[in-house]
Amino acid sequence: MICHVVLMTFTKPEDAPEAQRRLHAMVGQVPSLLTLQVGLDIVHGPASAHLFLQTTHADLAGLRAYAEHPAHVDLLAWLAPRLKQRVVVDAELG
Repeated sequence: MICHVVLMTFTKPEDAPEAQRRLHAMVGQVPSLLTLQVGLDIVHGPASAHLFLQTTHADLAGLRAYAEHPAHVDLLAWLAPRLKQRVVVDAELG
């Protein structure tokens, strides 16, 4: 099982709730997406990101299929100009 974790910081923090809504909308659209969790930061500290995303996939092929799926590609087109920083970790769970 592959766990995909993303921390996002937006140039305008008020974009984070819309990003959360759009991320949730991918559930049911991307077959290789086993689980999806999205959370918004509630502390707002100096080291805080605005949003976290965690998805799981059966294997690396599933993660790649998710990354290339049109719903994800469309989401990235919306996200990219709004992001100040994005950090990603992809790990094998076992």
